[in-house]
Amino acid sequence: MELAYYSDYAVRLVNTEEPARNKDSLTSVDAIRELFGASSQPARRATDADVTRFRSVRARLRAVFTAADSGDETRAVDLLNSLLLEFPVNPQISGHDFRDEDGHPKWHMHLADHPSNATAGYAAIAAMGLAFHLTEYGVDRLGLCQAAPCRNAYLDTSTNRSRRYCSDRCATRANVAAYRARKRLETERTERSASTGRTADTTQETSPRTDR
Repeated sequence: MELAYYSDYAVRLVNTEEPARNKDSLTSVDAIRELFGASSQPARRATDADVTRFRSVRARLRAVFTAADSGDETRAVDLLNSLLLEFPVNPQISGHDFRDEDGHPKWHMHLADHPSNATAGYAAIAAMGLAFHLTEYGVDRLGLCQAAPCRNAYLDTSTNRSRRYCSDRCATRANVAAYRARKRLETERTERSASTGRTADTTQETSPRTDR
């Protein structure tokens, strides 16, 4: 598994909460296991205590995205470094599930399961994956959706660094909202112009004529 794959761990965890909508799907051990994937060893070690711990890590990861989205690169890096120090990874070279045409393993880096608990294992993977993405592509590639009220996290992989939304759905919703706002503004301007014209005509009709 390439290290770039692990960056999505952070996005998935952050997006279990939608603060503006007062929604939180991270409420059970099953929700944690869904983040890992059912076949993952650390997922099977998850307990009720991990729910609170996962929420704490989630808040810290969201803070990284928030800092990056606001242009505060130094703060984003500092916050991510604190996670890397607290949750170190256990890298290993692995060849499982990947074979070339001759049946030989395709060796790749794998972030091994953390021995202490499910939260530590997930946090280590998420932080390392996000750190890899940040250093490879830049802090400005970490963003928060601009389609209010959604503030889901995303990783910008566009060629021109132009991504602003977490999904096509949010992009469409934002474009429709912008279009409707423009139409309302055009209607208001037309109505004001017509009203101004009517007022001018009325003034001309009621004004007394002065004969010279």
